This record gives sequence, C-alpha cells and structure tokens, in this order.
Amino acid sequence: MFRSAALAAVLAGALLAGPTAAQAAPSSSQSPVATPAQLPVPFDLGAGLRAMAFPETPPPGANDPNCRPSPQHPNPVVLVNPTFATQASAWQAGAPFLRNLGYCVYTFNFGNPTWISEIPIQGVGDIRQSAQVLSATVDRVLATTGATKVDLVGHSQGGGVLPGYYLNVLGGAAKVDRFVGVSPSNHGTTASELAYVRSLVPPVGRAFYDALGALAPALTQQAIDSDLMRQTYARGDTRPGVHYTTIVTKYDEVVTPYDQQFLNGPDVTNILLQDGCPSDRSEHLSTLYSERVWLFVANALDPAHATAVPCFEVDPFFPNVR
Repeated sequence: MFRSAALAAVLAGALLAGPTAAQAAPSSSQSPVATPAQLPVPFDLGAGLRAMAFPETPPPGANDPNCRPSPQHPNPVVLVNPTFATQASAWQAGAPFLRNLGYCVYTFNFGNPTWISEIPIQGVGDIRQSAQVLSATVDRVLATTGATKVDLVGHSQGGGVLPGYYLNVLGGAAKVDRFVGVSPSNHGTTASELAYVRSLVPPVGRAFYDALGALAPALTQQAIDSDLMRQTYARGDTRPGVHYTTIVTKYDEVVTPYDQQFLNGPDVTNILLQDGCPSDRSEHLSTLYSERVWLFVANALDPAHATAVPCFEVDPFFPNVR
C-alpha cells in the first residue's frame, strides 16, 4: 500500500493531459465493449484517471434508484473501492459491465479523512470505520431493493481486509451471498518490502511509519502483521454461507507476496490470472480495468452460467483492448 501511493501520484499526471470526465466518452481507439442499448465499457485505466476530478459522481450504471433485482440476478452488487480510489475512478469499467449483464450495481465512497477533504481520493481512513460505512451501505441497498442478500465485489483494500472485517468481525456474513476480491489485501502485505521501513534505521523508520499511520491509517493497517490483520483473520478466513472468490496476479507489486491474497477455507475459489495465460501481465492497478478480470468476476457471480475466459495479452497499468 505504500508503493500504491507513489503509483497513484505518477498515474494521476495523465489526468492533466486527458479530457475531463464530462468529455470522456470512449473513443474508437479505446474500443469500448458495447452492444446496442447497452452502456460502453472502457477497459482502460485512463477512464478511471479522468474520472478522478469527479469523486462524488457514480460511474455509469451504478446507483439507479429504479433498479430492482431480477430473478436471474436476485442479489444487488455492491462495489468496494481500493485505497486512494473513489467510486468514480475505480468503477468506470466494472459498474457498466455488471449493469449490462442485468445486475443492480451500487457504489459509494468511504475513508476520506478531513485533512484531505478537498483532494479527490478516498479509502485511506481507519478501516474499522470504513467497514461501518460498508455495513450501512449494505443495509441501505437491501432496504432499497427488497433483496435478502448482496454480492460484494472489491479491489485491493475493497476486495480484502475491509470487507473481510465486515464479514468476520461485524457479522456481515449473514447479509452476503458472494464475495469477489480482485487483487485483495488479504492477510497483509509487505508492499514489495516497503512495509519494513518500520524497522529501518530505528527509531527514524518507526517514527515515519507511525506518522504515516496517523495520517492515513489504512496504509499501515494493511501491512503484514498489523493488529487489524490479526483481528480480522483470527478465527479463519471465511464464514459459513458466503461463497468466496479471489482473482490474483503474480505480478502484483502492491499486495505482496501475491499468494498472501489467496483465502483458505470451505467454498473458496482462488484464481491466478496467469494460470494457462502467461501473456496476462496485469499488475495491481490494471486488474481494475482488465477485461479478463471482469469476465472472471461475471463467472464468480453467476457460476451456473459460467463461460471459459479466453487468454489474450494484457499489459501492465493500461490493459490492452482487443
């Protein structure tokens, strides 16, 4: 999670050269996946970067007050942001992709400390408090739609320890049918060894680490061996009644080592994107906008109608569009 801060800062520079969100209709060069009467789906990280300027604007297909779950897809889907992202920057592909499949899709923001309230990032506040926001969001979605359970799909923090805390500690498992974690921060990360700055040149390293945790608690809470990690997984990774899927890339440079992301327990499916597809070179950020990832998500949400996910080249950071 430490390295993700640097990556976010570098990639955000594309926002300055790109069009605004209001101008960001996908171009022919983006080749969005769409059929008549459906929403365009830009499998392009640039779409998320351009949406950073509008953090409170739900992505296309999300938060439709008139949407009611169908018999084919009775569970509304709640999308849970990664660290530093907003509902707008995270789900420009995922929300319309799932809406086109017939799901009612919901997004929200959380974890924005007051000292950065004017900066369009979220997901850096205390994860325990963010889990309370997730809990309230699930309750609101259930009340709005009349559904009995939701499905959760999240990325990084939003696919790992945050919903894990909600399920395992706050009792959210009773309200969740399927939980799909993409590049999830399960079990804690070394952040390509940057987490060990806490032991570098004592006491300077520890002081820096503690200051970082005070400013952005979610960063250090996702580090390996954090108190939050121990609390979340103290009684095992899973809870009865929930169907779990992880979607992981071995090239992840943020949640490391990558096999920390896999869950253990009954009713768990762990997917490694490179199994049978070595040309998929997704890293941590690109899995948000990878078409292959979202095809796997669709299968996880509706396994009765699962289809084979083809292998095709996926570049790091900015996934190739077929």
